[in-house]
Amino acid sequence: MTEVIQESKIAKFREGLPKTRLPFRENILKTAENTLSTLDFPTTRNERWKYTRVAKIATKSFTAKEGIIGTLHLPVADAYTIVFVNGFYNQELSSSESPEGVTITALSSATEATELLGKNVRVDTAVFPALNTLHATDGAYVHLKAKTIVEKPIQIVHVLTGEHTIATTRNVIVSERFSEAEIVQVFLAGNATESFSNNVTEIFVEENATLSFDKLQNETEGNFHISTEHVKQAAHSNFKINTITLNGGLVRNDLFIDVEGENVETHLNGTYVLKGNQHVDNHTTVDHLKPNCESNELYKGVVDESATAVFNGKVFVRKDAQKINAYQSNGNVLLSDTASVNSKPELEIYADDVKCSHGSTTGQLDEDAVYYLRARGISEKSAKALMVTAFIGDVIDKIDNESVVEYVHAALHERFGWDF
Repeated sequence: MTEVIQESKIAKFREGLPKTRLPFRENILKTAENTLSTLDFPTTRNERWKYTRVAKIATKSFTAKEGIIGTLHLPVADAYTIVFVNGFYNQELSSSESPEGVTITALSSATEATELLGKNVRVDTAVFPALNTLHATDGAYVHLKAKTIVEKPIQIVHVLTGEHTIATTRNVIVSERFSEAEIVQVFLAGNATESFSNNVTEIFVEENATLSFDKLQNETEGNFHISTEHVKQAAHSNFKINTITLNGGLVRNDLFIDVEGENVETHLNGTYVLKGNQHVDNHTTVDHLKPNCESNELYKGVVDESATAVFNGKVFVRKDAQKINAYQSNGNVLLSDTASVNSKPELEIYADDVKCSHGSTTGQLDEDAVYYLRARGISEKSAKALMVTAFIGDVIDKIDNESVVEYVHAALHERFGWDF
């Protein structure tokens, strides 16, 4: 009886959703189909979803449809930009050129991506990546040839519009040996209400490549967002991801990084600033498979009113991965008595010659510090704003692109009235 109920719930959700237009291999599609015929949407009984309820997504009906948008306010004006509206490629709003040695195109037309598409993602145990695999309408394909250094950022823009719309997008990013690039991925919502963005990004960072990835989530409180990144790093590579959640109703970020070579650097940074009834859940997994590597993880959040935040970071150090330095930190500030955070940084170590640490702190603003600022003529509101911006400033300072930093500052000022 349970299996019938599960199948009917998934089947109802999928009614009317188009089959994927992307060049997946048949065995991957079959695996995803089998997953959706045997698994239900995750519930709080599932440890990975213990604090995040997705019933509001699972019980709604969504439609995949193209949308129309006007002027876009983008983080980077001078960039190679590719735009998707409700998951459909918008050629008019996208750049007409790519730098030498780089392919930037819609994934639906990139048949050369077939061998990589789906290679990174486990669709046999996860419902939302399986849904993405079977119903993705489009996404970005970015391929940097060996020794290519891109001077301007590559900007991937996803815009959500309309009511009860679903945008199912898939990206594949390949950074070949000795290449260097900065990618900015931004999620926006126009007049979208009760709409859902389900995005999966597969990233391959090959030997000696350097890739910086800024992910900006700036949708609205009436919408849902689930984002999954799977990253593979080869020897001597350097990868940094900054996940900045500026707005959104229910947001879930799943980040998986497989460190498959020696002498690798991995940096994960994130910040989330919440109010109202927002819910943001960050899950990260870094799997150290080879020795002589370093990973650093810093996530900080500010939670106000009745908003909730979740952080779960897990670092694996495998048996043969000696001389690993792995650091993990999550800090949170609660601005109201009704705000809440569930934080769980974890280490799972099977090697004996490592330096690993993790920590988590959650508290309120220091009232003595607020009093100190007020004694110097600063209002209580401004004093708290100064302290909050200083708190998350540690993460924002990790962003290298000044245009992205300015965009983040402007978004926080517009929503919270904070000045930086």
